[in-house]
Amino acid sequence: MRLLSTKATCNSHGQDSSYFLGWQEYEKNPYDKVHNPKGIIQMGLAENQLSFDLLESWLAKNLDVAGFKRDGKTIFRELALFQDYHGLPSFKKALVDFMAEIRGNKVTFDPNHIVLTAGATSANETLMFCLAEQGEAFLLPTPYYPGFDRDLKWRTGVEIVPIQCNSSNSFQITEAALRQAYEDAKKRNLRVKGVLVTNPSNPLGTTMSRSELNLLVDFIKEKNDMHLISDEIYSGTVFSSPGFVSVMEVLKERNDVVTDNGVWNRVHVVYSLSKDLGLPGFRVGAIYSENDTVVAAATKMSSFGLVSSQTQYLLSAMLGDKKFTRNYIAENKKRLKRQQRMLVSGLLKTGISCLDSNAGLFCWVDMRQLLHSNTFKAEMELWKKIVYQVGLNISPGSSCHCTEPGWFRVCFANMSEETLALAMKRLKNFVAAESQRNSSSGCSAGALLNNNNGSFKRKSLTKWVFRLSSRDHHREQEER
Repeated sequence: MRLLSTKATCNSHGQDSSYFLGWQEYEKNPYDKVHNPKGIIQMGLAENQLSFDLLESWLAKNLDVAGFKRDGKTIFRELALFQDYHGLPSFKKALVDFMAEIRGNKVTFDPNHIVLTAGATSANETLMFCLAEQGEAFLLPTPYYPGFDRDLKWRTGVEIVPIQCNSSNSFQITEAALRQAYEDAKKRNLRVKGVLVTNPSNPLGTTMSRSELNLLVDFIKEKNDMHLISDEIYSGTVFSSPGFVSVMEVLKERNDVVTDNGVWNRVHVVYSLSKDLGLPGFRVGAIYSENDTVVAAATKMSSFGLVSSQTQYLLSAMLGDKKFTRNYIAENKKRLKRQQRMLVSGLLKTGISCLDSNAGLFCWVDMRQLLHSNTFKAEMELWKKIVYQVGLNISPGSSCHCTEPGWFRVCFANMSEETLALAMKRLKNFVAAESQRNSSSGCSAGALLNNNNGSFKRKSLTKWVFRLSSRDHHREQEER
C-alpha cells in the first residue's frame, strides 16, 4: 500500500537542475571576505541588493509605519487579526500606481483587477490553474527562467513547449519559431492554451520590442482560444535604451483589442516587488487581468498564499510616498547600470563577451570559446570548473533550456563592487590558465568552437572584445 502520494515521491520538481545544484554548492562553501575568503561567490542569484540603503533610510524616517502605528497610535491588533484575502485597498491602490509609474504612466491599472499573491512564483502557478488543464501546454521562448519548470508544471501538470530562439538574432522571438513551437505541440497531441514570456527577459537581460509583442498579440488573436502571460517582474530594472514597453501599452495602442475576439480578456500581467524593490523575502506578487472570471478565480486561489497584512500596511505607505518612489526608481537604475558595466568591463578584460543588455540583474554571457567541444557535456564540464575551481556559482545555459552550448547567466546585483571585482579577477586567472594549458597541449590560445557540421574553427578573442567595445561606445553616444 502506497504511503505517500505520487506528487510527494515524483522527481519532476526540477530541484536537481544545475541551476539549483549551484546554489547548494554555494551554501556548502559561501564566500566571506573575513571568514571564508576562498569560498564560492554567489553569481547565480538574481537579487537586487544595490539600493537597500534607500529603503532603510525611508524606514528610519517613518518610524510610526515601521512600528505599525497610525497617527502615533498602535494598529498592531488591527493588522494581526483576520483580513479579507482580497487584500488591503490602500495597498492595492499604491501597488498599481507604482506599476504605472515604472511604465512612465503610459498605462494605468485598475486596483479591482489585481490579485495579490505570495510572490511571482505563486502568481504564475495560479494563472496556470486558471487557464489550463493538466496535460495542456504553454509556449515559452528559450532561454527561459529555470524555475518555470517548477512554477508552471510541478503541481499543475501543465506542459511547457519551447519556442526555439538563438543567438543569430540575439534570441528574439520570430514568427517562424513561434509557429514551429505550436506545430511541435500538436505533434505531441498537446492543446496549446497560451504563450508566456518574461519582459524584460530572464535570463537575457533584454527588453522585448514592440514588433515582438505585436507578433504575440496577433498570434493569440488569430488562434482565438489562447492566452498571453507577460511576466514583467523586472520592469523597473531597465537602465539603458531601448526603454521598457509593457504588453499593456501595446494593447492600449491597438484600437481593435476591446471588441476583436476578446484579446483584451486573454492578456494577463504578472508582477512582483522582489526585483524592482529588492524585497523577495516579503513575498509580494500580483496578477493583473481585465478578465473578470480569471480575477475572481485567482482571488479565491490566493487564499493559499496570502501577503501578510503587516507587509501590505508597510508597503502601502512606502509606495504611497511619491517623492520616495521617484527617487528610488531613478537611483536604482543608475546603480544597476554602473554595476552591469563593471561586470561587462571585467569580462572584456578576460576576453569574454555578453549579449548586449539593457535590463535585469544579470548578463547573458558567451563562454563558447572556452568549451572543448560544442556540446552540453562540455558546457557542464566548464560549469563545474567555474564552480569548484574558480569559486563562482553561475547558471549554465542548459538549465535555461538554451539550444546553444556555452552561454551562462551571471548575476551582478547581489554583491558589492569589491566582491564583483574579486569574481572577475578569479575568472581572468582561470581563463589565462586555460589558455596556457591549451597552448602547452598544442591548441591555440584562441577559442575553439564547434560549427554546425561538427568540425572545429578558430575564433579570435580579440574580435569578441572589439565587437562589444564598439557596441558599448555607440550606446554611450546615444545615451548622451
